[in-house]
Amino acid sequence: MDLRTQRAASQLGSHLADWRKLLGLTGRQVADRADISPKTLSRLENGHSVGSDTLLAVARALGILDRLLDGVDPWTSDLGRLRSQKSLPKRVRHRGR
Repeated sequence: MDLRTQRAASQLGSHLADWRKLLGLTGRQVADRADISPKTLSRLENGHSVGSDTLLAVARALGILDRLLDGVDPWTSDLGRLRSQKSLPKRVRHRGR
């Protein structure tokens, strides 16, 4: 994982841990609600690689899944609003180089 991605993973994990603490939940409680092990939750909160299914399950357990999804919604970005009248292609192909 490159340095910038590692920093983002660490920040994301820290934010998830902060949400957990703000909600007054233990790691065990969140792990149980997300159907993961406490060790996996700890790995996520400490910025280590986990699967997207784990991230989504923890976000759901913390009640922030909708916030996470809203954060990556392209239609709420300036570019998405600008191009909202155009239909997206089914796939993007690069022409020969």
